[in-house]
Parts: sequence; C-alpha cells; structure tokens
Amino acid sequence: MGEAKRRKELGMPPRDKKKKNMDKKAGFLNNLSAKYPFLPFILGGVLLTILIVDLVNYYK
Repeated sequence: MGEAKRRKELGMPPRDKKKKNMDKKAGFLNNLSAKYPFLPFILGGVLLTILIVDLVNYYK
C-alpha cells in the first residue's frame, strides 16, 4: 500500500513537498558577471594594455 493511500485512510492530509530554498541572495560579483558576461575580457584587455605600456615606458 502506498503512502498516499495510507495517509488518506488515517485521515491525514497529503504530505507537503519539500521546496529547496532558491531565494538565497547571490553575491555582487555573481550578479555583475551574470549581467555583463563580457566584462572579464574587457578588464583583462585593459590590464594587458596597461602592463604593455608600462613595460615599454620602463625600457625607454
């Protein structure tokens, strides 16, 4: 006999389904990376450009 039938015979309400808590707040970086997925490439390019310019100025 299944649990649903047994609960019905005993006069108990149906079992509540457990819901996972998906209301957790994501961090700032997670929200930012989800909103702008191309941002790491832009920041990497800017950083690389700065490093190259610094290297050229150092060896002048």
